[in-house]
Amino acid sequence: MARRLTRTKVKTLEEAAQQAELARHNGRTVVLAHGCFDLLHLGHVRHLEEAAGHGDMLVVTLTADPFVNKGPGRPVFSELLRAQMIAGLEHVDLVAINHAPTAVNVLHAVKPDVYVKGSDYADAKDDVTGGIVAERAAVESYGGRIVFTDDVTFSSSALINRFLGVYDAELHTYLEDARERNLLPRLLEALERIRDFKVLIVGDAIIDEYRYVLPMAKSPKENMIATVYRDHETFAGGVIAAANHTAGFCRQVDVITAIGDRNDYEDLIRASLKPNVSLELIRRAGKPTTCKTRFVETGYMRKLFEVYDIDDTPLEGAEDARLAQLVAERAGDYDLVIATDFGHGLITPRGVEALTRHSRFLAVNTQTNSANMGYNLITRYPKAGFVCIDAPEARLAVGDKFSDIAVIGSEKLPARMACDRLIITQGKLGCFTFDRTVGTHRIPAFTNQVVDTVGAGDAFLAVTSPLVAAGVPIDLVGFIGNAAGAIKVGIVGHRNSVQKAPLIKFLTAILK
Repeated sequence: MARRLTRTKVKTLEEAAQQAELARHNGRTVVLAHGCFDLLHLGHVRHLEEAAGHGDMLVVTLTADPFVNKGPGRPVFSELLRAQMIAGLEHVDLVAINHAPTAVNVLHAVKPDVYVKGSDYADAKDDVTGGIVAERAAVESYGGRIVFTDDVTFSSSALINRFLGVYDAELHTYLEDARERNLLPRLLEALERIRDFKVLIVGDAIIDEYRYVLPMAKSPKENMIATVYRDHETFAGGVIAAANHTAGFCRQVDVITAIGDRNDYEDLIRASLKPNVSLELIRRAGKPTTCKTRFVETGYMRKLFEVYDIDDTPLEGAEDARLAQLVAERAGDYDLVIATDFGHGLITPRGVEALTRHSRFLAVNTQTNSANMGYNLITRYPKAGFVCIDAPEARLAVGDKFSDIAVIGSEKLPARMACDRLIITQGKLGCFTFDRTVGTHRIPAFTNQVVDTVGAGDAFLAVTSPLVAAGVPIDLVGFIGNAAGAIKVGIVGHRNSVQKAPLIKFLTAILK
């Protein structure tokens, strides 16, 4: 009898659904198992053997690479290699790759009679993503049932973390120390502390447009490279993106910002807001909403150049007074106020004064970008409960190009403004934290796999600020911030925001 080649078992999700329907029509019981299966081990083999025993056809679906949220260097094996490894098991009939974060869409497509999960999902409270609740609802919606296997279990993440060398030496040592200190429960408890927070975010609204192009060659008559347009995406960035990040962790987020009265993008902005985010708009007469158009090479997400549609003259008159009034009236009602100051004219000295006077706890980022180089320094703010900026922004603020970043963060910046807690992000070097009561701490970066850096600092600020306001130790804050940043650099533009469940999954995976 000829053996069936493993690659012939690998199908598209649509093909798998069609074959499952045919099997049901012929009176066969269809069983579905779903997972990442990054490192195939005995636990997986036993799980799938037991799953096969619940029916006549076993379909296995795998999480596609972009949705494997298990930390840096993951998945170790690509989706196609993982699919072929699973297909090599005799008791597996079909394998398909799922391009979604959970199996809900798979269940609706394949409609298995039995959906099989491991014993670690039997108690929904133990599922850090919460996906098992939605998956159970999906399978029961058409009359299927869910069962849980009960055999030997292993953790792929723990095996990979400890034996496959996916981390560089510094990060490996740091994470081993974190495991020995049993850091994970403290990190998860920290995230729970901010669940009911009410947050006000004040900052510039920015539209980020990505125009995807294919470079051709130098124009024969001009000193420039010609490109071919392929596609585009338009995102609500700036304070809107930051608010959506925070909204994934806190109960209520309110935004105060300004848009122009031409090219205002108001519909896009409102449509982009998460349900627990509300918006207060100031309209700037005769000005556009700031739009940054980046021309991006499609193959490797290389940004070729960008064009700003901007008028960054500061708010004045009634507009400036309105912002200060809104802050004065509302800031005191919130657990936290975050100033995402992109230096595009929204927050004037009057706005700074209102923020620092009326906020119960103020977190600040002042961004340096090509439109405001050297003019939007953190020292504009005389005080803040928490400052989060990157290393070039910190150096500009104190006029020091060469000193160690620890000296700048722990000595020079605190001498220029009243701030007892700050974090300086350093990209691939991780972050530096400072708390006046406990000193300094450095945390290595958790990933070197970067798709897009746009908005990574905003995500870091948006997630860490509530934690600092809640009194979480600054080294734990930096750890969570690095994880949030690692997730964000894997997202193109603002297609998605950093959410609590994937962040918890990330933390859990790297600390197993």
